[in-house]
Amino acid sequence: MPTPLDHEFVHAAARAADRQAAPLAAGPDEEPAGVPHRGLARRVKTLVAAYRSPDSALHGSGQAVAAAMTHLRALRAAQTTTGLFAGGDNVQSPPDSAFTVNDVCDAHVLAADGGPELREVTAALAEIAGAASGSLLTGGVHTPNHRWELSAALARLHRSFPDDRLLDRIEEWLSEGVDIDAEGLYSERSAVYASIVTNPALLLLAEVLGRTDLLDAVERNLAATLDLIRPDGTVETVHSRRQDQRLSFALWPYLPHYRLLAIRTGRGDFARAARLAAADGIDDPDLLAQTLLTPDLCRALPAPDAEKLPRDRYLPTARLAAHVSATAHTVVYGGSDVPEHRRIRSGLACNPTFLRLFAGAAVLDAVRVSRVFFDLGPFRAAEMEQLADNRYRLTQTLTTAYYQPLPKDRRRDDGAYRLVDEGRFSAAMAFPDRPQDEVSHTTRVEVDLREDGADLRIDISGPPVPWTLELTFRPGGEPQGVVPIGEGRWCLTTGPMTYRVGDDEIRVEADVEAGEPLAGPDRSDVLRYDPGQDYTVVGGTDATTGNRVYIGGLGPHTLTVTLRAVRPAPVA
Repeated sequence: MPTPLDHEFVHAAARAADRQAAPLAAGPDEEPAGVPHRGLARRVKTLVAAYRSPDSALHGSGQAVAAAMTHLRALRAAQTTTGLFAGGDNVQSPPDSAFTVNDVCDAHVLAADGGPELREVTAALAEIAGAASGSLLTGGVHTPNHRWELSAALARLHRSFPDDRLLDRIEEWLSEGVDIDAEGLYSERSAVYASIVTNPALLLLAEVLGRTDLLDAVERNLAATLDLIRPDGTVETVHSRRQDQRLSFALWPYLPHYRLLAIRTGRGDFARAARLAAADGIDDPDLLAQTLLTPDLCRALPAPDAEKLPRDRYLPTARLAAHVSATAHTVVYGGSDVPEHRRIRSGLACNPTFLRLFAGAAVLDAVRVSRVFFDLGPFRAAEMEQLADNRYRLTQTLTTAYYQPLPKDRRRDDGAYRLVDEGRFSAAMAFPDRPQDEVSHTTRVEVDLREDGADLRIDISGPPVPWTLELTFRPGGEPQGVVPIGEGRWCLTTGPMTYRVGDDEIRVEADVEAGEPLAGPDRSDVLRYDPGQDYTVVGGTDATTGNRVYIGGLGPHTLTVTLRAVRPAPVA
């Protein structure tokens, strides 16, 4: 017996498409000035989907067709002689153009089956796709996900305009292997690129090429993401290697993938995730086109699992752990790439946040340790050990050096030595050739995750240097039991303090096990966050915003900190 259709879902997708398409159709001859090529293609796709869908208010509308043609003329005008599109940060970019061609080809499939009224639209789409095909066939990429987006564009081109050369080029890319680790995370560890680029691209490639292994990769990534869902309806991104490592990213872009695989596999945990992704409503105008191109999306979801999401999880490859209870959701992270690569760079995991705590409306967004040690920046764990269930140790040792005179056989009369980066700065001093006197500093954090929060033991050893523990709370409340020091900052000596939002509360208490007394509110030179010279040398920062509470001193120190979530008992 066939699975019934989910009419409510389809109607919601149509309404989302109409919210974008209806104003465009109301002024079908209005030139879309300033709209980038990707936006033009997506608008065309949505207009054609609305025209085709019986659930849309624009079903069969000639104005929708006219608006699509206006946008197609603008899109064709944005195409250079190479077939690639002008505009954007990346010049003559095959992958950036691939995003647009993917939408062009989807719109072509919808228009080609749409009857004579869409004949002109179909021809215009075919012309644009054909002009881009050669450059996409030979073009290169510069990020991991671009390989799959470009391959998906080649597969879509082959679907509408069969050409074995396109298949051969796809095979070149796919032969590199999909960059997914043992835990189900892609190499970029990015929620943005997994949900918007890699997963949809691999699903398309699996369909066109009949590659079940690509479908399996998507299922593994979606399974890993289940336990990265946070109580506020976002996906954890602190471990990402892309720009979303500093952002909050909503779950809703994962909706079509969780929904499709839940329907096809019967997985109740995916069905639960799909419901969570749609909990705030459906506002993605592209979803209607997806329902027409992949009719399985329109079927009813299987029953969701009884087990709530997320669940306790430790991801060794990303060095990320989460502990979940009815009272608190706590995340521990020790997977930065900076200790190994000794630099801040796009494509590296650089976020120094090592703990988050969610207690309903009260949220501790970031816990960081800042140290003033040769301006090498805040604590980023180089190692994360699981000591026991829900117990972890994070460690980083920083080492720098003072350099001795060059050996006689390495000296030059002209003083023209090699310009070398020694890990914290560069100079024409041939550093590797010099004897050196090393100076080291170690920060060790032990975290015991509890049902109602976490216990921290922070050990700062090495030469005396200023250090600060920064607690950044999400706006909405105000810290109590602390001393204000200006600009949304407070000082805590030994506590206790509370941060309350509505009926939800986070309590913090600190105690010195070893070391001098903690810094008071008069020590602004200590109670501050130092991003390190990789940021400050170019006038930048990775500092948090929000309500920031500082605990600090002049190390060495051993400090214990208790974090407790206090929430009303759930109603039975």
